[in-house]
Amino acid sequence: MPNPPDSEPFADTSHDPPVRGFLHRPTKSNHNGLVFTHGAGGNAKAGLPLALAEAFAGAGFVVLRCDLPFRQSRAFGPPRPGDAARDRQGLKNAVAVMRKLVTGRVFLGGQSYGGRQATMLCAEEPGLADGLLLTSYPLHPPGKPERLRVEHFPKLSVPALFVSGTRDPFGSIEEITHALKLIPAKTQLMVADGVGHDLGFSGKKKSAALPAKIAEVFLGFFK
Repeated sequence: MPNPPDSEPFADTSHDPPVRGFLHRPTKSNHNGLVFTHGAGGNAKAGLPLALAEAFAGAGFVVLRCDLPFRQSRAFGPPRPGDAARDRQGLKNAVAVMRKLVTGRVFLGGQSYGGRQATMLCAEEPGLADGLLLTSYPLHPPGKPERLRVEHFPKLSVPALFVSGTRDPFGSIEEITHALKLIPAKTQLMVADGVGHDLGFSGKKKSAALPAKIAEVFLGFFK
């Protein structure tokens, strides 16, 4: 997949793990930055991170869509149980990089697994980011609602916008709504009607209007 004309490959190897991905610079900056990463089966070139990066850059953000360390090590396959801590360190390093690129606020987020690691990182280090963007948070494995991934939610003190599809098997809208009550910080749930865990970005199907709407809601939430 070729790079969009408004993005450029990015690498900072001064960190361990290094920060790699693609940087989007807005035509007119609002001085804020967004670090956004992918899910367990994807990478920084996946359709949803790319579309969101373009939408947020269009809204004035400097955006870094980055590959998690596990994906930098392996082109295919899901993360392994021992990868999570290093993936979180990779996100921490990416936030540090973004802090050098913008003078305003820095937001962190990700799709599914990437978003989960972002929430765990911010629960561990409350002052790291100024806010979270979490698309398709994997609340529980499909068909196993008893295995909730919310142990760290009571430690989240950073505002967070969640985006979930009404057909997501990793958590119903009702389940997500209930889980967000565990978070002491300000939260909002944006519901995407008629889409599943991929938010309409699997295969050739694309929900062109959704990324722009997410950016609009995000700007309102963090105004």
